[in-house]
Order: sequence, then structure tokens, then C-alpha cells
Amino acid sequence: MFNKYSRFIRAVSLNIWGKAGVILTSSSFLCFLFFEFFRMTGILTNAYIGLITYLVFPFLFILGLLFIPLGWKIYKRSKNKSTVELLSDTFEDRDIEGKFIGSTVFNTITALTLVNVLFLVFLSTRMLGFMDSSVFCGTACHTVMNPEWTVYQVSPHARVACVDCHVGEGVDALVNAKLNGVRQIFLASFNAHNRPIPTPVHQLRPARETCEKCHWPDKFYGSKIVNITRYMKDRESTPRHTTLSLKIDSGKGSGIHWHISKENEVRYKTLDDKREKIISVEVKQPNGSFKKFLNRSYSGLFDEKDHQEVRTLDCVDCHNRATHIYKTPERVVDELIDAGKIDRSLPYIKRESLKAISIFQSEEAAMRGIENHLRRFYSDNHQEVYPGGIRKIREAAEALKGEYRINIHYDMNVRWNTYKSFLGHDNGSGCFRCHNQNFKDNKGNSISSDCTLCHSILSYDEQVPFKYFQKVEESERNSEIHRYLREEFFEYIKK
Repeated sequence: MFNKYSRFIRAVSLNIWGKAGVILTSSSFLCFLFFEFFRMTGILTNAYIGLITYLVFPFLFILGLLFIPLGWKIYKRSKNKSTVELLSDTFEDRDIEGKFIGSTVFNTITALTLVNVLFLVFLSTRMLGFMDSSVFCGTACHTVMNPEWTVYQVSPHARVACVDCHVGEGVDALVNAKLNGVRQIFLASFNAHNRPIPTPVHQLRPARETCEKCHWPDKFYGSKIVNITRYMKDRESTPRHTTLSLKIDSGKGSGIHWHISKENEVRYKTLDDKREKIISVEVKQPNGSFKKFLNRSYSGLFDEKDHQEVRTLDCVDCHNRATHIYKTPERVVDELIDAGKIDRSLPYIKRESLKAISIFQSEEAAMRGIENHLRRFYSDNHQEVYPGGIRKIREAAEALKGEYRINIHYDMNVRWNTYKSFLGHDNGSGCFRCHNQNFKDNKGNSISSDCTLCHSILSYDEQVPFKYFQKVEESERNSEIHRYLREEFFEYIKK
């Protein structure tokens, strides 16, 4: 049998095209099997090795298959003979004796074709699986996607595959994603991509196809207690506590998720693709009509006829950074202090930590300078922290450098606050895009900006946490007392 296939290979390697086809096909096939074995065993995991395995080798394999018939056609033309005459000259009589169908040559071609088809099917399946992996999405175009890949790995959705949100279901979604991927490869190859890359708001799948696969709006009800701790810039980095009862209802009345309940529909238009400057809002009424609110602050700055796209509000309009979460400097330092990674016993540590992560213009300078800044400040102004405070300073510096590497990416022009979060209302963004007095209907009524629509403020900027949390902490091991305190707490809310 081996002789039969070797005779066939020699017969189709009649010229340089045929030889090139045989070499490319066989070598790429063997190389694929070699690399695939090490990838399946977990020895090779690098995305670039995956690109070679699932893109380069398949391309060479198919190119080799095309070269073989091309070489045969060129050879046939050069000899000016018929196919039957050429077969008789090329193959031995025993290989083509009798009818062509059923001959050794025909059976060999059929067997090799079947092997090639099965191999290409297996290869295509593996290639699609690899290209749908989060590692491929995040590391194949390292410089371009590194910021998003870095923050994704420490996000609440780090175990959700990129394609679950960015591709969606169905053949159309798959084809569109792959075509868009080809465009992105072209831009990355010719260094023609934006820096920073814009948030792909127009390419995100609808929330009903992504978020709502896990987060079911009909089951959003009740309240969620959130305690927010901020630290002052004074000597003691004094903590201030705000406790909110978030109304996460999606019913007919009020609540954060009122906007996406089945009974309600909110539509809006924006000035730009960032969906931050909203020019009009339409709210569905019980009779099916829509009440329209126009943003009077933009009066005369635009012609509404130029902004025809109307978007129905869904999850990502507020949770726009649900996965790729970039933090503000204040939030970074507050969270590190709250987690105990920065020791608050160091004088002015909140203030100096903010300075340390805000004054550098390159990652190299920041990695050297953050600890140097803290050491210099304490050596010049607070010698009392030495020598025992050296370890605390070093630990604070390492924690700050870790967050700096996550949030700052100079290659892609990603700095603090490059990507805003619309969750909340910091800096007049988020909720206040719509909930402000500038939006008026035709009767002069404005969209409500009452805080209690979405949350009850149980305590604000207090020196000690809300008493409910203190009581629960003291009695967390006693379920009976814990239940009693919960009942007491909700009675407090009702009042």
C-alpha cells in the first residue's frame, strides 16, 4: 500500500508546481499535527503559536492542494497530450488498467480526497474554537487589545468568554464577527487603528442576547444595601461612610431597572457615538404613545433631523463598563486602603498615593517613581515612620504599581478616566445624562432627578458605618439575632 501512494506522489510531482504542492501539503499537515499535539496536551498555550497552527499551516495546506492540479495542468499543456495519454506515460499499467473508475489511481485519489476533507473539517472546527477563545481575543493583537485583556482578567465577568457578548448567536453573527475581525487584523497590521480604541457601542449585541442570558430583568426586585467608603486627604486619611439602599426593582413604579422592564420602554437620541450627550428622550405611556423630552441645553446646537438613529435603552446604556472596568485614581486608592493593602497609619497616605499615581508620563517612570515618591515624602516630612514604616511604604507602592499597570496603557493612549463609566452619576455623567432639569416635554415638565427614585440614602458621609452593619458584624454568628436585626432594619427603611 505504501508503494501505491509513493508511486502516486512521484507521478503528480512532475514539475516545480507539483513538487511544491506535495511539499507544502505534506509538511504543513505534519507540522499541524505536531503543534496540535502539544497544544492539546497544554504544553503550548501561546496565542501566536495558535495563529501559526490554525491559520498559517491550514493556508499552506490548501495552497499545496491547489498547486498539485495546477502543476498537472501546466505539465499537460507543455506535453500537448490528452489526459489518457498523460496517465499512460505517468503511471504504470497496473495502476490504470481497465476502466479509470475503480483503478488504483482513482482509488488513491478518492482516499486522499476523503482524508483531506476530514482533515479540513477537523481543522476548521479547531480553528473556530481557538478563535472564539478569550486568550485569542486578548493576546493575538497584543498591543491593541492589551488594555482590554488586562482589565478583563480582573473583572466580574472574567469567566465569561469574549464571544458570548461580542459575537452573539447564529450564523449571521458569526460571519459578521469574522469579517469584522479581518478588518481589525488589517488595521493592526498596518498600524492604522485608533489609540485608544473606541468602545464598540454599535457592534455590541443587544442585552437580551447577552446580559439577559444570566441576569433576568423580571427577577430584579427588592433592595440591595451598599456601603461606600471614601477616605479623606487629611493626615489620618479619615474614612467617610455612605450607605445606600439601592432599589433594584423593575416594576411599574420606580427603581433602577424600571427602564428595562417589559411594561416600559425608553428611547433616546444622542449627539455622538459615545452616547453621553443625549438630545432627546421618549418614554412609553400606558396608552402606547410616547412622551418626548428635549434637552434644552443643546437648543440651537443641532438639528434633530440630522440625528435620526433612535436607540431603545437597555442594560449596556448604564452598565457600559460591565467587564472592561477602568477605575478612577480616587477609587483605586480608596479600594486599596479598604482592602488593607495600603496602611492608613502612614500619615497623609491617601493624598500622597494619589499624587504618586498621577504625576508620571510613562510606565517605566511610574514603576520607578511611585515608591521613590512615597519614600521621599516620608523621609523629608515624617521621619517618625522610619525604620518600621519602610515595609508599609513598600507594600503600598507595590499595590499602587499593580493597579497602575491595570489601568494605564501608554501604547494605546489609555489614561485615568479615558473610558468613563455610566454606572452612577460621577462628574455629571451616568444617570444625569437624562435625569436633569434640562429635559422638558411640550408642557414644560422635566424628567425627575429625585434621588429616591433609585435609592434611599441611609447615611451620607458619616464618620462611622451605618449602625446596621456594625450590629451584623457583632452578631454574624448568631442567626436568630441576625434575622431580628434584618427585620428591624427594613422597618427602619419603611419609616
